[in-house]
Amino acid sequence: MSKTDKFIAMNVAVLTVSDTRTVDNDTSGQYLVEQLEAAGHVVANRALVMDDVYLMRAQVSVWIADPAVHAVITTGGTGFTGRDSTPEALQPLFDKNIDGFGELFRALSFDDIGTSTVQSRAVGGMANQTVVFCLPGSTGACKTAWEGILSEQLDSRHRPCNFVSHTAAGE
Repeated sequence: MSKTDKFIAMNVAVLTVSDTRTVDNDTSGQYLVEQLEAAGHVVANRALVMDDVYLMRAQVSVWIADPAVHAVITTGGTGFTGRDSTPEALQPLFDKNIDGFGELFRALSFDDIGTSTVQSRAVGGMANQTVVFCLPGSTGACKTAWEGILSEQLDSRHRPCNFVSHTAAGE
């Protein structure tokens, strides 16, 4: 990281996808909010929706249509149960997939959970100059993604590249 580059705070929306969590017991969403704020970003919005394709699409569509929201991070709904549908809900909204995000997440996750990482369907994409990352619902997975990928990729000072420059925040 170059110390001469200016930090650009991003406006980030956090979505928890769960049929059982509430804001009071959403440790993964709370972890992401705390990390974003500690890094100097602004939590533009936070929501919790049931694992329903149309509810997820509706919420994320509002955020990606808002030029003031630069990034969306979701937690939950990326597994293989019948209700896990975050990738199916959100990938159709992407203008471009960030294939390397899921690949790198699974590589990092392997150190923590071994071959069970193959059941993670973490995905990322760009939609209307908004970067979107879909993480598993466990707080451990959110920590892996934040510490191993997102903290650097959402930091305008990270070199050789980061996602800030691809959003309205970096213009």
